[in-house]
Amino acid sequence: MEQKKQVVAEIVGKLNGSKSTVLTDYRGLTVAEMNELRKQLREAGVDYQVLKNTLTRRATAETQLTELDETLKGPTAIAFSNEDVVAPAKILHNFSKDHKALEIKGGVVEGRVVSVDEIKELATLPSREGLLSMLLSVLQAPMRNFALAVKAVSDKDGEGKGEQEA
Repeated sequence: MEQKKQVVAEIVGKLNGSKSTVLTDYRGLTVAEMNELRKQLREAGVDYQVLKNTLTRRATAETQLTELDETLKGPTAIAFSNEDVVAPAKILHNFSKDHKALEIKGGVVEGRVVSVDEIKELATLPSREGLLSMLLSVLQAPMRNFALAVKAVSDKDGEGKGEQEA
């Protein structure tokens, strides 16, 4: 009994500390496929665990995430990410394209229960680095355009002076 309380407390901690949590049904994946999936998630800093539904339900009750309970049927593995909101959704979604046995059930993003469709939308977003790169290019565009305009005016003035001297 004490061990179960400890596991529930651990799940509560992971749910509370996670920016993004994705629940999956892994039935039908081979051991090799499961190892490959775990490797991809681990490389992205995502913790992926197979957890008992009854213990997870106790944890969702403590964290006011009981909306997840309807997804806690059948074998459930949960991906927890404390850093990147997009990483678990992106990796699991891409993996499920090639491995139809992996099914995304739902999840939690920054404390809010989300549907499978919302996780798939999240999976199609660029990574944090990609978004920062896009933002940087948007911020640089006015300066680049200004510099090109100044150069064009300078080039035009240079051409005009050259013609007058000749």
